[in-house]
Amino acid sequence: MARLHPRLLEALNLLPGDKPVHLLTRHSVRELAKNGFADYRLPLTPEGVDMARDWGSKLNRPVDAFYSSPVGRCVNTAKAMAEGAKKAGLLKALPEITTDTTLVEPGCYVVDINEIGPTFLKMGAFRFLNQHLQEPFDGMLSPAEGRAKLAAYLREREPQAGHLNVHVTHDTILAVLVAELHGRRKITEDDWPWMMEGLWVWFTDSRMHWIWRGDHGHSAL
Repeated sequence: MARLHPRLLEALNLLPGDKPVHLLTRHSVRELAKNGFADYRLPLTPEGVDMARDWGSKLNRPVDAFYSSPVGRCVNTAKAMAEGAKKAGLLKALPEITTDTTLVEPGCYVVDINEIGPTFLKMGAFRFLNQHLQEPFDGMLSPAEGRAKLAAYLREREPQAGHLNVHVTHDTILAVLVAELHGRRKITEDDWPWMMEGLWVWFTDSRMHWIWRGDHGHSAL
């Protein structure tokens, strides 16, 4: 039985009550990849839909909007979370899910997909991302540049104060972003985002604040 990361729920009590907050989350449980690569066509399992719906009901603050990678399992994660949030009274009505290519893996870091795509497929996600953290590939933004791009994307989509916006994305984006925020140049298997695991983000005038696995940090914008 799939479950949420054990430190995900506790973050709800660490969020500032008076700030606009974002949840940048991995999609829910999908069907298993047969060849080692998570094809964009792989859908959520029924269990994954139920888990996303249940998590949406626990978000504990009003939700203004849902954004998603255009990949089907991400869109359906956002829809299920919205259903759960509505049932819990966090939404008045089910919203339209807004898709954005910034959230496609590893889209926010890619400058030239034709240049970097074959290398990604050859190396696999884990090896590729570790090498990129140590020495950024040509055809991609550096981890720091990617973080700045994501921060700008979020700041352009701020919810109301005390409210939440949800952005459904992929493990590769979260893995690099979290590593860069921690100042790490290597990802281990323990660092890899769980299904439905997310990074909480809010901003002050000069800082990007975040919570990951119960740990609070911040970085200059």
